[in-house]
Amino acid sequence: MQIAGIIPARFASTRFPGKPLVLINGISMIRRVYEQALKAKSLDTVIVATDDERIFEHIMDFGGNVMITAEHHSSGTDRCGEIITKLQKEAPASHFDVVVNIQGDEPFLFPEQIDQLTASFKNQEVEIATLARKIDDSEVLFNPNAVKVVTDAKGFALLFSRAAVPFLRNIPQDKWINNHSFLKHLGIYAYRTEILKEIIQLKPSILEIAESLEQLRWIENAYKIKVELTELESQSVDSPADLLKLNDLV
Repeated sequence: MQIAGIIPARFASTRFPGKPLVLINGISMIRRVYEQALKAKSLDTVIVATDDERIFEHIMDFGGNVMITAEHHSSGTDRCGEIITKLQKEAPASHFDVVVNIQGDEPFLFPEQIDQLTASFKNQEVEIATLARKIDDSEVLFNPNAVKVVTDAKGFALLFSRAAVPFLRNIPQDKWINNHSFLKHLGIYAYRTEILKEIIQLKPSILEIAESLEQLRWIENAYKIKVELTELESQSVDSPADLLKLNDLV
């Protein structure tokens, strides 16, 4: 099985413009992500996908693998789809069975999580895979910025939500964390290549628009998302203030 790791990276950002190029102890964030991804044993190639010439030149300068994409993409999934389509046209002999969409704002991502994610495709039922970890903090549980996921008995996603799901009836909310194993979704995805090419053709769905979560579009269209459980969670950078939290990790 051939697997490509793609790191979508855009310069424009409402909360943090130029985020991929910010320096963490002298090394750019996007380079740190790229070099961590290279450590994953399951990836046959790692590619940065960007619509910005500054990011493109930076990746080229340190010898990384980078490709330019269109500017209009609304998600990293769409950017990954464009890259894999280009690769198939430009190098037909290069065939990738699975594509991993790697978050470009997690400079200290765990390579073993990529390997855990890709291993799930040994199961032929798996079309899309992602990660989740148990929530042990009520503040996270009720934080709408922390996405929750509910799975079936086989570990496939039933629902993603910004709300605390499932709702525990007749139990005070301050006791919820002690009465159910809630799961926080971690934003890394892997897709079978043919599935990726299908889902980027889908129109935004009702649930997706309501929650602003693209994975709900896939569920509404009956795609199966396998949720692998992990105890690891790397620190993401969403704002300049988040950079201060990373100082102890360098």
